[in-house]
Amino acid sequence: MSRIRSMLAVTAMALTSAVSTAQAQTPATRVATIKVHSASIEGNLEGNSADREVFVVMPPSYATQPKRRYPVVYFLHGFFATAKNYMDGTKIAEGAAAAVKAGGQEMILVVPDSYTRHAGSLYSSSPTVGDFEGFITRDLVAYVDRHYRTLARPESRGLAGHSMGGYGTLRLAMKYPGIYSNIYAMSACCLAPRAPVVEQLRPLADITLEQAATGDFMVRATLSSAAAWSPAPEKPPLFLETGLKTDGTIDPLVTAKWAANAPLVMVAQSVPALKSLRAIAMDVGDKDPLLGSNEAVRDELRRYGLQVQWEIYDGDHGNRIADRFQAKVLPFFSRQLKPQ
Repeated sequence: MSRIRSMLAVTAMALTSAVSTAQAQTPATRVATIKVHSASIEGNLEGNSADREVFVVMPPSYATQPKRRYPVVYFLHGFFATAKNYMDGTKIAEGAAAAVKAGGQEMILVVPDSYTRHAGSLYSSSPTVGDFEGFITRDLVAYVDRHYRTLARPESRGLAGHSMGGYGTLRLAMKYPGIYSNIYAMSACCLAPRAPVVEQLRPLADITLEQAATGDFMVRATLSSAAAWSPAPEKPPLFLETGLKTDGTIDPLVTAKWAANAPLVMVAQSVPALKSLRAIAMDVGDKDPLLGSNEAVRDELRRYGLQVQWEIYDGDHGNRIADRFQAKVLPFFSRQLKPQ
């Protein structure tokens, strides 16, 4: 667990500190930074804003071919980072321009921000965090289809993400069929069932909002998991249930709630939704501590007759993400999404 924690924290810090050369304009793309209001997120107990920052990367011909419509790829960022961190660190606009220059299909790329009080929504739905499932699958898709020249149909819409975003990609594809036709999960986290750990929960028993906001990676990851998967509207100020009981044991109901949100558990009940997809792709680095859980989900998908485009590459959790986004993720969607 400590190795996983260290690797994820290093990746998050690297993305957070990255400097972009491609935010406003590249030779072949234009990036719009917008705010999208999400009715789904309104009223959450944490006070996470319902007005979400979203980056929209337009393809080269968008301005010169006003009657043309384009496929859309939605990309979900990881934990402990923002959409802007990923725009910078993963060089999404640059990658899009390079992919088109290499012969790839022109597509609109949409990168929404899902940063929350505890550094990540886990793309889940709870009264504490807000309904980020609804934000991504309903509010955001509807907004983009209204305001941009998209091909507003599942066969021209893809979903991808890295780490927490890879988790969100698998989760949303399983829970909301008929929205996306193709998915690509990069180094997905949070795949296998895990129970709250007593040693990690004891320091959180009386934690204040101020202490939570300055906690280390593991503190914030534990709080974000509890806020998303075991919300407790009756327990201010955090409105979550960690599972630690007064006798020092873990509440089995909280353990069950966390396990129910693990994609490895969800696959068996989501086979029809997954079979409705045209293509599923996953990748992970050979030095990534999440390799084993990604392999387990791959095996579970194949167990139920689902085809998975799978690759283990030379890398860790985050050191190859920008390269692979350009060389693997974008070409995958270029092949799979139906053009006009």
